[in-house]
Amino acid sequence: MKTKFIFVTGGVLSSLGKGVSASAIGALLESRGLAVTLQKMDPYINVDPGTMSPYQHGEVYVTDDGAETDLDLGHYERFTSTRTGKANNFTTGRIYESVIRKERRGEYLGRTVQVIPHITNEIKSRILSVARQSDVVICEVGGTVGDIESLPFLEAIRQLRYDLGVNNCLYVHVTLVPYIGTAGELKTKPTQHSVKELREIGIQPDILLCRSDRLLPQDIKAKIGLFCNLPADCVISAADVSCIYEVPLVFHREGLDEKILEKLGMWARHADLSAWEEIVRRYREPRREARIAIVGKYVHLVESYKSLNEALIHGGIANEARIDFRFVNSEDLESQAACDEVLGEVDGVLVPGGFGERGSEGKINAIRWARERGVPFFGICLGMQLAVIEYARTRLGIARANSREFEEDCGEPVIDLMEHQKEVTMKGATMRLGAYPAVLRPGSLASRIYGGQTEISERHRHRYEVNNAYRQRLEDAGMVFSGTSPDGGLAEAVELPSHPWFFACQYHPELKSRPSEPHPIFREFVSGALEHRERRLPRDGSNGSGRERETEVERAVRAAAGEV
Repeated sequence: MKTKFIFVTGGVLSSLGKGVSASAIGALLESRGLAVTLQKMDPYINVDPGTMSPYQHGEVYVTDDGAETDLDLGHYERFTSTRTGKANNFTTGRIYESVIRKERRGEYLGRTVQVIPHITNEIKSRILSVARQSDVVICEVGGTVGDIESLPFLEAIRQLRYDLGVNNCLYVHVTLVPYIGTAGELKTKPTQHSVKELREIGIQPDILLCRSDRLLPQDIKAKIGLFCNLPADCVISAADVSCIYEVPLVFHREGLDEKILEKLGMWARHADLSAWEEIVRRYREPRREARIAIVGKYVHLVESYKSLNEALIHGGIANEARIDFRFVNSEDLESQAACDEVLGEVDGVLVPGGFGERGSEGKINAIRWARERGVPFFGICLGMQLAVIEYARTRLGIARANSREFEEDCGEPVIDLMEHQKEVTMKGATMRLGAYPAVLRPGSLASRIYGGQTEISERHRHRYEVNNAYRQRLEDAGMVFSGTSPDGGLAEAVELPSHPWFFACQYHPELKSRPSEPHPIFREFVSGALEHRERRLPRDGSNGSGRERETEVERAVRAAAGEV
């Protein structure tokens, strides 16, 4: 069967959910037995998002092959079985970089290099390159219709319908139908203007996904269809949902998968959405609750921790528990007293990855607080490095213990640059990126988390590592390096056997978590937080708001650490 292409565009404004919509379409088609892959085209001139601030672009999603990509690729992998890589995300910057290199090598034989056909041909080549062994390729165009930056991408997908044939390409446009409370009406004009803009550049959408806070009544669908030149049954309600994993179910009820197959001339089995129904049921009907503090410096923008938040939700789903997120600005934790005030009622503390010194002392304070009070702690990447720094300062008495990242002339660099990183000057794509193997110590918490496995593979994104010169002293003081690189030269995971649940890893497990397959670390961290909550809550029926008395667990942890 010839590969079919679905192009997803957006109009009116950003953040309408093109990525989730494309992912949900992929989930629907997979539920009908089709093989799908997804691709994101980003219009910005950066070569990749690797050097961009999380405030600018949200998290950077890393693939197995080491690509630093748009966060929508995380949605693609969470909703479908596809595993993305470097070919699944490209930017204007990467396109122009490739074309200019070809021009410098003389590959254009002296021709004038232009947007059409050279830039558009390069875009089309990248789109077609991911089609191997897929029934359907779903391509999302970043930005919105009308953006200058998006025009070459839109022109390229316009051309592809004529290159591949009308029955092999489908245009899905995501747009906005706002409800205006003062008028008591849904307004279709933004959608009309967005489609008008798209049609002016030669693309007639085949299906409209209309984002709104409610389902669209039939008369509104008919009106949109009339003004936008398509049948009313091609106008699909994309109503707000409380759980994004319900989106495939909503689209299926609207008949989206059936309409896509009809327009592409494809046959497939009936959709089996039972797994998605069970995920949504567990999300909506939790039996318990875990209050998790995420201590970081990007907490003002939740998109900065998108995969992390979703992985915690997956851990909650596995435990039939709701996650009560508490986003804590690490700069507010200047002392242990501040930690008591801010973190006093949480069931678990998570310190995620990040870069730079700002807020690091607050994170260290949070780690010490969780360690000394027996509160489950989970550190990721920088979170692991800071856990090592905290232990070196507090348990080894190395007051100046620090990371070379924060203090170039650090006298006690328990965290240092890898040797081959010391001469690196270019920032982009020069870190330790992508999937690397690790060996786990038998009988450790790490090995138990992974179901007894002793060899794993996880994705990385960092420059700095634990300095091996300090590892033996840390081990002697009770910190177990339960995961290492196969040659033993790099620390991959640390834990404290004296603590109820204290685990940190150098890699990013959140990048491999799925709602149907929660990552085992998040599953077990949430489980540990739930157990801590059961111990923490008083038996006298009070609300547990006070912390006047030290709990037995806290005292036992401090005793094991030699502090009482």
